[in-house]
Amino acid sequence: MRTADGDARTAPADLILRGGVVRSLAPGGEGATAVALRDGLVARVGGDREVAALADASTEVVDLGGRAVLPGINDAHLHATWLGALWPETLFGEQAGPGPVPRNPLVDDAQRRRAILRAGDLAASLGITSYTEPGLGPGEDRGETGAFGAPVVRQYRALAEEGLLRARVTVLWLFGELDGPSDLEHFLAGLDGLDGSTGDPRWLRFAGVKIFADGIPPMRSAYTHHCYADGASPSLLVAGADDADREANLARMVLAAHRAGHQVGVHATGDRTIDVTLDAVERARAEKDVDLGHYIIHGDLVTRPQLRRMAALGVGLATQPEIALRTRGLVDAALGPAPAAAAWPLGAALDEGVALCLTSDAPVLSPDWRRQIAAADAWMGPAADPRARMDRLLRCYTQQPARQDRAASWKGVLAPGMAADLCVLEADPLSVAPAELPDVAVELTVVDGRVVYERGAGGAVPEPV
Repeated sequence: MRTADGDARTAPADLILRGGVVRSLAPGGEGATAVALRDGLVARVGGDREVAALADASTEVVDLGGRAVLPGINDAHLHATWLGALWPETLFGEQAGPGPVPRNPLVDDAQRRRAILRAGDLAASLGITSYTEPGLGPGEDRGETGAFGAPVVRQYRALAEEGLLRARVTVLWLFGELDGPSDLEHFLAGLDGLDGSTGDPRWLRFAGVKIFADGIPPMRSAYTHHCYADGASPSLLVAGADDADREANLARMVLAAHRAGHQVGVHATGDRTIDVTLDAVERARAEKDVDLGHYIIHGDLVTRPQLRRMAALGVGLATQPEIALRTRGLVDAALGPAPAAAAWPLGAALDEGVALCLTSDAPVLSPDWRRQIAAADAWMGPAADPRARMDRLLRCYTQQPARQDRAASWKGVLAPGMAADLCVLEADPLSVAPAELPDVAVELTVVDGRVVYERGAGGAVPEPV
């Protein structure tokens, strides 16, 4: 691993940003006004004069003019290839819930490649320096979108090898259908044949597997202990003869992945699904006590006791506050007001110490992380200390996703020796109300020490695929 220590400590920086507010999110980084980058790493964070000592004639210097620097944004659940195909369309659009799926299937490798590159440009324009593709693989080789099968994986490998990725990418393998069924036989066969090799895992990493365990409450397909108003009685999406068999098969999937050393992300919206998943993780940890960063995706109906279990087991939560806001009435209609009022307990997740990642699920929603932070604050209600809440929510898009990526040792905060991934906002996010954050422009994005987006400098998103 490269470092910024030893004899290199005083070597000239490649890029210095000074004269602003640096929200490093690292211990001891408070009050910084400048940051120096060298060889893809943070070389120094501190005051203008302290950081300027690393400048020479070759150093590029950016005058922030009071603007704010943050660690690069990490969207821990973003279907980038699909986003690149559909943007600016999203599944929700301006509706309360998901509408008809937009149609723009990717039919060949050239289109898939362009979609990935287009998503990278869009991510850069939003300050996103890392993202997770939560489900790519053979389970979707015949999928209608063409955005999730093994050919997409091949394009990611090629782009990484060519050095053309605009953001760092983590991938979860998918051995069933997107939002659809999977079975134990194909899952185990997929694990046996899994090829997670990659040139540089800091740019492209195959972390583990995705399991679609259930649906969503508004569609009355979440597997829950609650009763649906219309009498619906959904089952898990995992194949099996009956509920008990399906639950056992989901547990076997989690155990098999854990034994093989793979992270598991489980799409689980119902509390009953979450119970089954946590029981399986607890059994897996008892058998082989290693924290692989397993996590629940969405977690709409997660309960406070489940959140405590998640924190104890090291199980994270990747969730979308804007979906909570938009679908409140739909969940109320499906389950009744009491379960709807208790859904999406974001404040409880933070209070219980769960590793909480705020995500967009784009193109279900816009990939704009500022909207998710505003939605999270609105969902949680008034804060006693708005600045402290904003700080915590920013960490849910930086530090916590780095933990989910098993990369907290080298990215997620701005400190010497950490990855030189950052974004610049036109104003300090701690100085504005969360509702105002979506109007605070992203000015600059840097990945691995290189500027990949500058507002007003030809950083427009390309035309649709």
